[in-house]
Amino acid sequence: MVNWFERQWISYTLWHILLIPLSWIFAALVFVRRYLYKINWLKSYRLAAPVIVVGNINVGGTGKTPLVIWLAEQLKLAGYKPGIISRGYGGNASQVTEVFSVSDPVVVGDEAVLIATRTACPVFVCADRIAAGASLLRAYPECNIIISDDGLQHYRMQRDVEIVVYDAVKGFGNGALLPAGPLREPVSRLKTVDAMVSNGKDESRRWQHLNPVEMRLELSAIYNLLDNQQIVNVQAFSQRKVLAIAGIGNPERFFDSLRHLGLQFQSKVYPDHYAFQTQDFQQINTDIIMTEKDAVKCRAFAQSNFWVLSVSAAIKNGLMPAILNKISRFN
Repeated sequence: MVNWFERQWISYTLWHILLIPLSWIFAALVFVRRYLYKINWLKSYRLAAPVIVVGNINVGGTGKTPLVIWLAEQLKLAGYKPGIISRGYGGNASQVTEVFSVSDPVVVGDEAVLIATRTACPVFVCADRIAAGASLLRAYPECNIIISDDGLQHYRMQRDVEIVVYDAVKGFGNGALLPAGPLREPVSRLKTVDAMVSNGKDESRRWQHLNPVEMRLELSAIYNLLDNQQIVNVQAFSQRKVLAIAGIGNPERFFDSLRHLGLQFQSKVYPDHYAFQTQDFQQINTDIIMTEKDAVKCRAFAQSNFWVLSVSAAIKNGLMPAILNKISRFN
């Protein structure tokens, strides 16, 4: 069903005769909800530190996690002590939970574990981001800025900076709201955010009037999941059978990265946030390459043929100065 909707969201089909009226209803609900927060009929709350929201207006993977990691690193370089909050999507935690590099992704979500591992920042997850942020600041009072991984539509939480990430290839699909298109909010919402980041080079130039900043994902390393001190280059797999697996929102971007490196491989796609288990690999005797987000779910049963492609965000100049300039007024 998910794949069927994704095909409809690329353009318009006969199915949109049925889907567009549903989108009008969804659009009305989105407008009313945001308006009620604007007039304070629905209550919003401010945390005791500036909040930067990294989110999107469309469903599916856009590259928020690498940007959150990059942003945390840049804020630390600027002298800030960031904490990170998230819904913990894909996890089953029912209350505020602190996340560590050794936390169980089944409980707190794979993205949260990856962020905690890569940033060494305090990370808390909860569907109620106000509760997550308040708990983080109580536990770590030295934190003086909060990054919210996703939460653009979580208007109950007041924010000081909004950053929208979008996939440069997929863009915003056919531009329609759910279920006729992939959007949670209308494209006009982009005019109100502080910054837009395109994951990859946007060749369409359709959104150039919004001045997006380009983000590229660059290879950091290929390391062994069982022994992360074992780091190899792509040539190590030139004479070996390789299976690339991906349980992420945009698996083709991962596969394209491997092809760009010159790797020959077979591929297998799993649902986004798929909970890998030992039996998923019992019949596989080749080298397996996966993303870091998938790797955190496979550590407990890692084998010597499990390899991880580690990537880092590289962002052109212009994003951090604008962010630092805006949050400096809160000091």
